[in-house]
Order: sequence, then structure tokens, then C-alpha cells
Amino acid sequence: MFVLSDADLGLRILGCADGPASFNAESTRRGTAVVSMDPLYRLDTTTIRARIAATYDQILEQARRNSQQFAWDTIQSVEELGRIRMQAMEKFLDDYDEGKRQGRYVAAELPTIPFPDQSFDLAVCSHFLFLYTEHLSEAFHHSAIQELCRVAREVRVFPLLGLDGQTSPYVASIVKNANDSWEVPLETVPYEFQRGGNQMMRFRCLG
Repeated sequence: MFVLSDADLGLRILGCADGPASFNAESTRRGTAVVSMDPLYRLDTTTIRARIAATYDQILEQARRNSQQFAWDTIQSVEELGRIRMQAMEKFLDDYDEGKRQGRYVAAELPTIPFPDQSFDLAVCSHFLFLYTEHLSEAFHHSAIQELCRVAREVRVFPLLGLDGQTSPYVASIVKNANDSWEVPLETVPYEFQRGGNQMMRFRCLG
């Protein structure tokens, strides 16, 4: 979804709103320097595991009810989706305690990032900004993206759709109001699970 190249994986990367995902664990094993931030990381492993168990069936039932919104190509069924998601979360849980000790999992939430300017080469944010358009205001999106651009020389956000499957109205607003120091192309990527959700927003610093 972020079109990460081998060169990208040699950069200092910040993952925002990462949740119980395996990106940090798997990237760290291959030698990539990744820091993940999420308010979830205020909790301990036992509590996170319990939350996953409590919501797992509910999330799959939501996917089943809304199955027409997804492209069942690479992933063939809701059951396979559940297995893949659980495998990823288990990798996260296995890595979480050690990662917290190493400072790779940081309890923080947008629109505030607790790192100095230009701490990272690349910041990525998936399935948070734009997806929750109905719950997070336009002002929140602007503040969050400004903060991401402050701490990283490049920012990538995916997808550009809201939960309703429509392009978020905030996309045009963000592009229109981008600082002159940034170029903001919208790029089609070779990943699509939410139907129509195959575009990424990329911010590149021109300075």
C-alpha cells in the first residue's frame, strides 16, 4: 500500500496509528529502523491481547456484512482475512514487550507527535486519516498532516477513502492547502482491498 522499495526500508521510518500490526516487528527483523506510535501502546501485552480476543468476532462479522465493499482477490474470504489479521497481531504481540523496551512502540496519538523536527526520513499512516472522515474533523486532518510533515521529510497516507467507500472530501482540501514547500501527488498503488481504495497521498519536501 505504501510502495516501499528496498531503499525506503533503509530509511528511518515512523508508523503512525499502527495499532496491533506486524510492520514494526517484521521490519525490525530485517534491519529497518522503525518507530510505531499509537495510543494503544499505553496498555500492556495482556490487556491488548484481551482486547483483540474480545473484538475479533465482531470485526469479522462487520467484514461479512460489508463484504461487497472489499475486493476478494488476494484474500479469498472473511475467514482467510481473519487468519491473516490474527497472524499479524500475534507477531506484534510477540514483539511488543521487547519493542517497548527498545523504544520502538511509543504511546502517542495524532495530531501531536512527541519527536523533534525531521526525526525521520519517512512517515507512513494507514487506515486512519481519511478513513474516519465521519469521526475526525477537517481541522484534525490538517493538524495531523502538518505534524507528520514536521517530523519527516516524506509522508505517505493510505487509503484516501472513508468508511463509506467514497473519497474523503478532505483530500482535495489537504492538497489545495499544502504548503509551497511540499509537493502532494496522489498515486495509484498495487494494493486494493477496500474497493476503489488503491490511492496513496505522498508529501515530499521540496526544500
